[in-house]
Amino acid sequence: MTPDLFEQGAERLESHKAKLSTDVTSGDRGASYGRIHTSGALDTTHGRILYLEDVHVSFDGFKAINHLSLDISPGELRCIIGPNGAGKTTMMDIITGKTKPDSGQVFFGSTIDLLRYNEPEIAQLGIGRKFQKPTVFEHLSVFENLELALKTHKGVAASMFFKLDGVQSDRLCEVLETIHLTQEMRRQAGNLSHGQKQWLEIGMLLMQDPKLLLLDEPVAGMTDFETERTAELFLSLKGKHSLMVVEHDMSFINTISDIVTVLCDGSVLAQGTLAQVQADERVIEVYLGR
Repeated sequence: MTPDLFEQGAERLESHKAKLSTDVTSGDRGASYGRIHTSGALDTTHGRILYLEDVHVSFDGFKAINHLSLDISPGELRCIIGPNGAGKTTMMDIITGKTKPDSGQVFFGSTIDLLRYNEPEIAQLGIGRKFQKPTVFEHLSVFENLELALKTHKGVAASMFFKLDGVQSDRLCEVLETIHLTQEMRRQAGNLSHGQKQWLEIGMLLMQDPKLLLLDEPVAGMTDFETERTAELFLSLKGKHSLMVVEHDMSFINTISDIVTVLCDGSVLAQGTLAQVQADERVIEVYLGR
């Protein structure tokens, strides 16, 4: 990471006002400020939970990601927009280990180099991803779907004799309330509406206690009511988790967003509030139209 990026992150953290020493390394890299960290632990001391710097990916000569650099703060809700083919899905593939970039750096916090890990390992590190189409166990109840998603040992013996303890039961009830499905907890997941299935899948991710959630077009196909409830859900998660939301629904984005990043041709075209990017002539030209 560049020193400027670290310094900007440090400034964003109100609690981290004291300048630390400059002669301590961070993982395998030099750091602008020193601190003590545990190997493999998420370190957001510098005010960033996700860093992508100068990332490149080509597929058969096509530059899907080109000089992509962006960063997200802990607890931030970042919206990503852009035309089809802008690189939004490929960016998420890189973050979650599905695609390895040709070059560049991708860090989770200041010390975890995501390029060293595969998809299951990245999920275990605390990054959850939801694809556009909901994927739930339709023959099981809402409750059973959430129970299966608990962050526990998944061996055969452990699964056969597993029983919820008090803490796990409380957590499951908390998630049911968060995703607006308490009244549907005994209902078979296959009988839920499209929006409810989306909420259930988000709930299943929450049971894993992720630090960062990647959400791909979460309100596509939802009714107006479901879209409104989803906005409420995301705003309730903001601060507790970091969220990266890829979406095309401008009304929804306007409701939830603080910062919007516009991707085009595999790199950041513009960034700012929704009003700022909507007024940007470059964004109007390539994405919003006139």
